[in-house]
Amino acid sequence: MRWEEVVAVRPFVGALSIPEVHKSYNELHYRYMPTSSTSFRLSEQAKRCLTERAQRDAVSATALLERLIIEGVDNLDHPGIIYHGPGLARRAALAGGPDVWEVVARLRELQGSEEDRIEILAAETELHPRQIRTALEFAAAHADEVETYIARNEEAIDAGREATERRRSLLG
Repeated sequence: MRWEEVVAVRPFVGALSIPEVHKSYNELHYRYMPTSSTSFRLSEQAKRCLTERAQRDAVSATALLERLIIEGVDNLDHPGIIYHGPGLARRAALAGGPDVWEVVARLRELQGSEEDRIEILAAETELHPRQIRTALEFAAAHADEVETYIARNEEAIDAGREATERRRSLLG
């Protein structure tokens, strides 16, 4: 079974809209992440690239620089992990594979030891056990972020089930 087929069984339907993401980001950033002033000297080329990209993404250069630093350090600390998605709704994923939270959610559904679960998931997908371990290591270092995506997905699944039941009850 390919990864896409496994995900189709439990798709991610809990994505936030862009206004919700901005709201969530701003709440987290300004409530829990104290800021401090730091000075950097950038080459003209780096400054131009940063400014142009920030304008394309409709964010400040400072916000973009912060995101690039955090994601860059994560990439160095967790080779094989990339970020994808729009603007502030970016999610950690395996390079060429699923989001990290999807891997963790599927591992939770399986039975057995950690290694047993990794082997089962590798057998039912095209993921190498090393990739699954990479996702698990990243998740352990970013547990709050991963738990948030898993919870949102579960909430969306529950809402979908409730809507289905309401439709069924209307039809009698």
